[in-house]
Amino acid sequence: MKILRVNMKEKNVRWEPVPKEYEQLGGRALIAKLLLGEIPPACDALGPHNKLIFTPGLLGGAIVPTAGRLSVGAKSPLTGGIKEANAGGTAGDTLGKWGIKAIVVEQQPAPGEFSILVLDGDSAELVPAGDIRNIGTYATADRLQERYGEDATVISIGQAGEYLMSGAGIAATGERDQRSNHAARGGLGAVMGSKGLKAVVIKKALGKAVRMHDDKLFRTACKEFAQALITSPKLGVKGSQHLYGTASIVGAVNEMGALPTRSFSSGRFEGAAELRGEKLREIILAREGKVGTRCMPGCVIACRNLFNDKEGKPVVGSVQYETIGLVGSNLGLDTLDDVATLNYMCNDFGLDTIETGAALGVAVEAGLAKFGDIDSLVGLLRQVGEGTVVGRMIGSGCVTTGRVLGVRRVPAAVGQAMPAYDPRALKGNGVTYATSPQGADHTAGNAFGARLEVNPLGVEGQKELSLKLQIIAAMLDSTGLCLFARPPIISKPQLMIDMINGIYGWGWTLEDYDRFNREVLRTELEFNRRAGLTPNDYRIPEYMREEPLPPHNTVFDVPDSDLDSVFDTL
Repeated sequence: MKILRVNMKEKNVRWEPVPKEYEQLGGRALIAKLLLGEIPPACDALGPHNKLIFTPGLLGGAIVPTAGRLSVGAKSPLTGGIKEANAGGTAGDTLGKWGIKAIVVEQQPAPGEFSILVLDGDSAELVPAGDIRNIGTYATADRLQERYGEDATVISIGQAGEYLMSGAGIAATGERDQRSNHAARGGLGAVMGSKGLKAVVIKKALGKAVRMHDDKLFRTACKEFAQALITSPKLGVKGSQHLYGTASIVGAVNEMGALPTRSFSSGRFEGAAELRGEKLREIILAREGKVGTRCMPGCVIACRNLFNDKEGKPVVGSVQYETIGLVGSNLGLDTLDDVATLNYMCNDFGLDTIETGAALGVAVEAGLAKFGDIDSLVGLLRQVGEGTVVGRMIGSGCVTTGRVLGVRRVPAAVGQAMPAYDPRALKGNGVTYATSPQGADHTAGNAFGARLEVNPLGVEGQKELSLKLQIIAAMLDSTGLCLFARPPIISKPQLMIDMINGIYGWGWTLEDYDRFNREVLRTELEFNRRAGLTPNDYRIPEYMREEPLPPHNTVFDVPDSDLDSVFDTL
């Protein structure tokens, strides 16, 4: 294993062996340790001292189903703290096969200079971006795959990242013609833009494989894990996630009263039936699109889809639940065609659909557009690509948009827009939004799946539930596993231990595994403390504590004392 250091100021690259303190880390765990050890936590997120990290998880490059996610990390320009976001596609798998522990991008060039990093095994070079400047992520991927091979992985930013908009994400290509896997959250696309890095091209690792310490141990555990995913009533080839994608939960979230509606003013949307996963599947099949496809090599869940327009022309892949919630019901839009239109624009500009949907909702409250009016919303969003003042405001996220427009109702926690579960109706998620070192991020500890375990409208048990889920999420993000891999790993953690020991021979025990997962959170919390975040930053916005959410007319009433003590037993 090796690390690639990329100095954007000097325009040079160098390989180095993996330091001992990083050897047993990957994904989110490696990002946390490296950032705490190598950058001043109080630095400017878009300045020269921040570092941008690309890293596979500990299982990256092996044949583990759902374990090929790419982790991207840096100090976030949105939260002011540490941030890891991850994406599907082929990048995580390819880096793992090449034996690359991490790509660490350092320093920054003169303003306006942009480069492309081209990686082919032991060869790496920076080349001028040239005609790849000021274009969207789809055209960027097309041009670079024409140049470097259609099976090369392309990681890129769009105009939002180039303009340093703090709602910008990072796009990664996948198998065949797949273009839009996004490490979307936290403004990491702006950090990539601040480094003058338009794209990373990674050549396919032909004939490469991860070397196993104990092949039999690994394969036995991996086979059992894959079988558990396949036979799961929610995940496998007959499961709801495979059949309907992540949109399978639209109806359930709407029924429980937690679906963001018209800028988080209600938890139930009258047009939700037209946004459900069943409707999505019906439309896609009728238009000869694709359902049940995978975003990573070897995934047996395959929750991805390709949405076509009425003429059968591809629009976007994949329409996901969070996007439906934030640019659909949150904006009063009740057709999947409208959702797909905004989804495509966000993907191409390189924007997080969660952050952007929340920002658009705030803009509607200020009178810049109308709920349910797709033309007015497209007109606002188009300005992001044009780089207008209004476009830069929207592209910088919902907190900035609210501050500029004088809107008090801003659905964000720790500087980051909330995903598509209103915390007044799913209070476990509210605790996660308010306390996670990652900011308001459902993937940091999503309580939706545990809603039958703890009353989602109650206060009792929410902080304990959130801590348990945050520890599990840290494990998933550090090993490269998809969030949907959670059930079999929770029920039988020995599977994870056996797969890791099978690859590396570390001799981990259950105690080592638990210590590893908890240490990720401890490191992140320490980074944020040194960055200047205080308990008062880890809060749900005041209006959500005062304004009842229909239809249950509840507020977020988990006491501050519970929020402040979530990590006491960590």
